[in-house]
Amino acid sequence: MNYHVMTLFPDMITNAMSESITGRALKAGYLALEAVNIRDFADNKHNRVDDYPYGGGAGMVMQAEPVYRCYEDIMTRIREQGGSAAAKVIYLTPQGKVFDQQMAKEYAKEEDLIFLCGHYEGIDERVLERIVTDYVSIGDYVLTGGELPALVMMDTISRLVPGVLNNDMSAETESFSEGLLEYPQYTRPAIWRDEAVPEVLLSGHHKKLQEWYRRESVIRTAKRRPDMLMQAQLSEEEKELAEQYADLE
Repeated sequence: MNYHVMTLFPDMITNAMSESITGRALKAGYLALEAVNIRDFADNKHNRVDDYPYGGGAGMVMQAEPVYRCYEDIMTRIREQGGSAAAKVIYLTPQGKVFDQQMAKEYAKEEDLIFLCGHYEGIDERVLERIVTDYVSIGDYVLTGGELPALVMMDTISRLVPGVLNNDMSAETESFSEGLLEYPQYTRPAIWRDEAVPEVLLSGHHKKLQEWYRRESVIRTAKRRPDMLMQAQLSEEEKELAEQYADLE
């Protein structure tokens, strides 16, 4: 997976991605990342990329030309490296489709992803219409810029790229992988402040463990995210279990 981020704050992207799982994946070559400074493509000595909006209004708007030049620069490298000339360009905006695990799975199949991080009051609509393929939000709230949403998306997508996680089963069993929240986790000691780990987890009985994982996932989802149950594939017994615990809230 090759990430290309169009941003006014490239260090914010590279510093965050260089840590933890994504950092190891970058060093191992499972991921590649370039954070390209949009200011480098400004045509003035102060590297300004914003101006007053036509029609008035508060704030400033990012100009079309520096953004487009930055995009063209990235696309030139993608083409030179044999990548797709139709690479997806994701604009991070609260007006976009809300990002979820299914979207992450689809994006993880791509070879190159370009993220466009806006600032100020937004970006000139003309360049958005020319280069953006996907408008994506990470939630119904407003952030200072697109860098944090881009990092959230890259972290989520990266976990689904083969080789990134040491244990490939992790991505399949964690929250949202089957439309349910993940079951509770425990580690040593077996008894902590008079509270014991559920006995089934010490049994080593694979079938019973799988049954316990599934049951606890259904219960936890019913308690914390009942809205997810509408999309989950549940047996009749699991539906009854979910209704029982959802009613307790």
